[in-house]
Amino acid sequence: MVLIVFILLICLFIFGMSLLRKGLLNLSGDSLKIWLTKVTDAPWKGVIAGIIVTCILQSSSAVMIIAIGLIAARMLTFPQSIGIILGTNIGTTFTAELITFDIEAFLIPLMVLAILFLFTGKKKPQSIGLVLLGISFLFTAMGGFEYLAGPLKEIGIIDQFLLSLKDSYLLSVLAGAVITGIIQSSTATTGIIMGFLSHGAIEIDTGVAILLGSNIGTCVDALLAAIGSGREARLTAYAHIWLNVIGVAAFFPFIGVLSEWGTQLATSADVQLAHISVLFNVICSILVLPFAEGFGKLIIRIHDPRGT
Repeated sequence: MVLIVFILLICLFIFGMSLLRKGLLNLSGDSLKIWLTKVTDAPWKGVIAGIIVTCILQSSSAVMIIAIGLIAARMLTFPQSIGIILGTNIGTTFTAELITFDIEAFLIPLMVLAILFLFTGKKKPQSIGLVLLGISFLFTAMGGFEYLAGPLKEIGIIDQFLLSLKDSYLLSVLAGAVITGIIQSSTATTGIIMGFLSHGAIEIDTGVAILLGSNIGTCVDALLAAIGSGREARLTAYAHIWLNVIGVAAFFPFIGVLSEWGTQLATSADVQLAHISVLFNVICSILVLPFAEGFGKLIIRIHDPRGT
């Protein structure tokens, strides 16, 4: 029964993300896609655009799918996508920071307000209602993750699984990648980790390792979107995978260091993880940005040598 409720909470979290994204996308309209095509003529501009659009849509996967669609429609080119990829990795950390806030006392008023907006019959208030309802669902699911962490740990197979993760960073990274690939949301994975961290069911270093793995798992969406979308769209998906895999591999030996940084930045375990997510993605993107053009050429050389 506990597992069923936990799965339902995951669904609620993902549904909340979907409502939030839909509401924000409705408020921004098609102008967001047009703006994305106009301001990405340099990698650093692509990074800024990727950060802004990801913060608005609350999903790096959604931005990558949009970018791949624009590339398939020849409104963007593969080189332009490198900066966007780096930006989405930073922008997605905004959601991780958002879900650490304690707004439990406001959840019911927020839901009531959201429903009132939804029943206005007007597009803009309805979009605001979707945003508010999405946020309330996110925080309700987060509370559920923390509440169920204890009962879940008492289930033998779950306890054994958590113990195995504690003993192996590599297994934790793989678990993060697989879980994110299955539920199609690195933010949901992060939310689940935060719930277990807040309850003390796992240690911060294990949480960091799972977090790193979730960055790899989130590439699945982009890879699926690129199927049948043309050469440059496929190259974008490959670039997304390589950037995330290389970033995780580079920081894998320093999981302990990242965990230590987290404990210096905050006292609450979930906030520590959110800050670590920001540090990891910002550092990775800054390190790659000066070599964005060369990296793009390398991806072409590896995956499409005859196209050069």
